[in-house]
Amino acid sequence: MKLKHSLIFAILAAASTLSTAQQQGISKNEILIGTIQDLSGPLAGYGKQARNGMLLRVEEINEQGGIYGRKIKLLVEDHGYDPKKAVLAAQKLVNQDKIFLMVGHIGTAQNNAAMPIQFEKEVINFFPLTAAREMYEPFHRLKFSVAPTYYEQIKTSLPKLLRQKNITKVCAIYQDDEFGLEVLRGTVDALKSEKMVITEKTSFKRGATDFSSQVARTKAAGCELVVLGTIIRETVGTIGEARKTGFNPVFMGSSAAYSELIPKLGGKLVEGMYATMTSQIPYVDDSSQPVRFWANKYKTKFNEDPSVMSVFGYTAIDVFAKAMQGAGARPTTSKFIRAMETIQIPGDMFGTPPLKFTPTRRLGSDVSRLSQIQDGKWKVVIDYVKP
Repeated sequence: MKLKHSLIFAILAAASTLSTAQQQGISKNEILIGTIQDLSGPLAGYGKQARNGMLLRVEEINEQGGIYGRKIKLLVEDHGYDPKKAVLAAQKLVNQDKIFLMVGHIGTAQNNAAMPIQFEKEVINFFPLTAAREMYEPFHRLKFSVAPTYYEQIKTSLPKLLRQKNITKVCAIYQDDEFGLEVLRGTVDALKSEKMVITEKTSFKRGATDFSSQVARTKAAGCELVVLGTIIRETVGTIGEARKTGFNPVFMGSSAAYSELIPKLGGKLVEGMYATMTSQIPYVDDSSQPVRFWANKYKTKFNEDPSVMSVFGYTAIDVFAKAMQGAGARPTTSKFIRAMETIQIPGDMFGTPPLKFTPTRRLGSDVSRLSQIQDGKWKVVIDYVKP
């Protein structure tokens, strides 16, 4: 009888080992995940910060013994904000390196280009660093997104600002791609809800550095508020051009423009600008002791102040680890998905709202807030707005 039991145990153990071995990216001692960032292009500031936030949380988890004894290994590729390079990076990570999951991939067009490669090999697209609705629609079991769309951010936050400022003329300057168009659509529909129409709209090509014609058009239209479908340098360049010509409307951007780099690069020119956001920038002198401790730990490690992108990267790995824990000692893609659909993810010290996923819902939260640059720092001025 003992021999029979031993034989059964050996067969079950072998089957368990084989099951784990067959799961791409999972070995006895390691969980292999990947991220694709912009480390050399126009969003390199964001990409490097997101990567650093991920690396910090990975290091903490591994120092605590990993997940069921497995250490997390994060592989990082650079696409320079080019969708074609994103495809090559995804092919390498998925087919050559054989990652378990893609985390925090930056860029809308880049994610759209890479996802088919991932899904063919059952590789989850986890918390992409973009607020485009394609990150969770149409529904796909391998999609998990956390950022409320640029469309919803503007559509829900703009009306409150219009009423607060008694604005009657609204214009939009936006990047001529899906990101910028989502900001524009949100603006148009927000105005409809207030029985208003957009006064002027004008776009620019991705990578543009001259915004004089766009600013001139919105100035000529007498715009009192300009919604910006811009990221970092385009935000600073547009507002700088406006100030130079004596044009001083209220400027409002999406979460793509909520960055500590805006006041750093723009200085007094960008004072008073608004932007939608969720997690707050963790300043090293923050009034919250836990945030202050975390920010200084980050600065000590990377020799730079953290940003909201650092928080995003850190939080993405933190939630990933929670779900991996929930997936058990012999994780698979299906077990990870079930864990994500059932675990409770509370708000955190950075002001991130609670997240909830279900078998039919792949957007963790659809709420956002509004912050303003005051004395060189972003300050929350309108709290979470529910669509």
